[in-house]
Amino acid sequence: MSDTEKDARRYLIPGLERGLTILMELSSSHREMGFAEILTRVDIPKATAYRALQTLEYMGFIRKHPSTGLYSLGSKVLRLGFEYVASLDLVQAGQPIIESLRDKTGCSSHIAIRDDRDVIYVARVSAANTTVRRVSVGTRLPVHRTSLGRMLLTGLSREEFDVLYPEPSLPDNGPGASADRESFWALVQEDRERGYVISDSFFQPGISSIVYPLRNHGGEIEGVVSIMVPAYEIPERDRDRLRIEVAKSACTISDLLGYQGSAYGLNVD
Repeated sequence: MSDTEKDARRYLIPGLERGLTILMELSSSHREMGFAEILTRVDIPKATAYRALQTLEYMGFIRKHPSTGLYSLGSKVLRLGFEYVASLDLVQAGQPIIESLRDKTGCSSHIAIRDDRDVIYVARVSAANTTVRRVSVGTRLPVHRTSLGRMLLTGLSREEFDVLYPEPSLPDNGPGASADRESFWALVQEDRERGYVISDSFFQPGISSIVYPLRNHGGEIEGVVSIMVPAYEIPERDRDRLRIEVAKSACTISDLLGYQGSAYGLNVD
């Protein structure tokens, strides 16, 4: 061993190193392994390997099958992986996707999140020669006034919705927006059941939109992706094509966030 290698190993914790070696071996095998097989694959004394396995099992990083006695990766390892994937920045993951969405649809595309009662635009790309009023990254709009906000609210329970909007009437209502909290809640439930929102001039006359949720590894709504269509109503001939493109983009971004659910009911291959 060279002096450089000796220096690198000086501060290593032997027990931790051996435990991680076992974890990596179980991970690379992609199957259950018995104690004897693990010993043949790792250069660890028998007693040390046994203690490492006991520790890893106690902490949930591996599991021992009660009938066969074989070891496999536990839920803690899987959760670490999911949490790493979920830590990917939503904008970093989504920016190239919405650029492609803009190119395929010819419409300005956006990613937005919810902050209390506000929708915040965190990424956007504008269509060439667009007549749609541009929104900047950081723009805030009332959740209950926008189609993006309606989709974001579909992730809330009734109790969470009541905490967010305790008043019987919704604040800051404009043309086309419901002032009644119960009517708005019913609209959000329709959006939840449908799984997406297509709105014709809901927030701004002459501007329509298609919105899909972005889900993380836990299935929770992390944000939304949308396109803005410069029309009072999206033409019937274009609705399904545009909707499918937004759905595909939502699927791709959600995959990057670790979502393991269905592909929004679409064949996106």
